[in-house]
Amino acid sequence: MADDTPGRQELLIISGMSGAGRSTVANALEDIDWYVVDNLPPLMLKPLLDLAARAGLGAPRVAAVVDVRGRDLFFELLDLLPQLRENFDLHLVFLDADDDTLVRRFESVRRPHPLQGNGTLVDAIQTERSRLHHLRERADIIIDTSSWNVHELASNIAERFAEASRPGVQVTVESFGFKYGIPADADLVADVRFLPNPYWIPELRAFDGTDEAVHDYVFAQPGAAEFVAAYLQAVSIVLRGYQTENKRNALIAIGCTGGKHRSVAIVEELAKRIATLPGVAVNVKHRDLGRE
Repeated sequence: MADDTPGRQELLIISGMSGAGRSTVANALEDIDWYVVDNLPPLMLKPLLDLAARAGLGAPRVAAVVDVRGRDLFFELLDLLPQLRENFDLHLVFLDADDDTLVRRFESVRRPHPLQGNGTLVDAIQTERSRLHHLRERADIIIDTSSWNVHELASNIAERFAEASRPGVQVTVESFGFKYGIPADADLVADVRFLPNPYWIPELRAFDGTDEAVHDYVFAQPGAAEFVAAYLQAVSIVLRGYQTENKRNALIAIGCTGGKHRSVAIVEELAKRIATLPGVAVNVKHRDLGRE
């Protein structure tokens, strides 16, 4: 197993059977801030890490997908493993799946196996399994993806390799004015124009929803506190689902007429409560605050 000495640079090598999910794993690692290189010749691993260090990137978490697409260069990996383990905090992950699953996956994407040539798909799978036998024996982690879909595999990878301090979902709670348009990238949109508008209160018109007087006015209105409580309950269910499905970012948009009073006050309060949910980090944005 890899040496987990503090300060050693992390290196994750992803290998295994073609069709077992290497691309899904690479994408999932990128989503949790690993620096991922695909189809890298094994001899380039150490120069890559040295280059990253010299570029001032510190000790980035580097993952490399190394597989039979590299042809004869791929088999240099076995000889390099002892040296890599000596110099880096290395984990070798081997992805596998049963033959029937691999055949079904290749048929669904209609792409040839990298070792197929003029032969059959089944022959190519058997050849690859034979060539990878010794590498599989030296893997730190073997993941059988036969029964998983891409979302389940990505979630498993995120759980294994995300930093402990990293939130499951990064949530932006944004206020906006309907008269300026709904945010195009919003995942959830709510309308708080059912509340009386502080704009029509002369002594509140010049203030906005971040001011205490506007906040107090908005939450003194019937339905305001009930809306926040009910919406928080619904959002918490959605965010748990996002974590399960490995959706890492969410934008919750709350709108009123001009995006200055009601939506701002509601967003400020809702964001505080969302921040108490497990596995969630929150940003607040007031898109139209300051617009005429």
